[in-house]
Amino acid sequence: MDNQNSIEIVKLIALLNERFPEAKCELNYSNPYELLIAVILSAQCTDKRVNAVTPKLFEFCNDPEKMSKLSVDELIPYIRSCGFYNNKAKSIIECSKALVENYQGVVPSDRDKLQSLVGVGRKTANVVYSEAFGGNAIAVDTHVFRVSNRLGLVNATTPEQTENQLNEVIPEEYWSKMHHLLIFLGRYVCKAIKPACGECNLKDLCKFYKNNNK
Repeated sequence: MDNQNSIEIVKLIALLNERFPEAKCELNYSNPYELLIAVILSAQCTDKRVNAVTPKLFEFCNDPEKMSKLSVDELIPYIRSCGFYNNKAKSIIECSKALVENYQGVVPSDRDKLQSLVGVGRKTANVVYSEAFGGNAIAVDTHVFRVSNRLGLVNATTPEQTENQLNEVIPEEYWSKMHHLLIFLGRYVCKAIKPACGECNLKDLCKFYKNNNK
């Protein structure tokens, strides 16, 4: 979809909403801190796996002050199955320390402040900013990166380029919703290895489909 005009964007959003009316954050959480920790754990890990881990983790500890006082060895047993558990444990503990020391244990609603926390990159900051605080943001994970390029919404080689280009073509009021819609498209239809193009209601607008079905 090179040179998208506003009519095509509106049509695309409508088709995505039609296909995935239930699109939303699939991580389970009850407050901004739990969401922040869940998103850190979700790096290179499925939301399903994170949701299997967090009930016991948050029962054990869902408070930044208590979390900041844990050792890596104390935290690892609760997050081991999420993968990269050593680095994630360090990030969670250091992030919690920063929250206590700099923000009185309260997760900031400002994106730049979120990104200043250990273990919090642009994607994580955007998710928390959007989901917990109602901000407008498109968080770019592997699904959003893949399907945005396949559709032709962007022509990008990095998540940062993808976010910037999506922000240019998608009206701001749709940014947060679009994040979820593109994730659902990538997770359930436009998969990395075998995209289900035949059952996708976006194929008439899709650059990838057109290029592979000439």
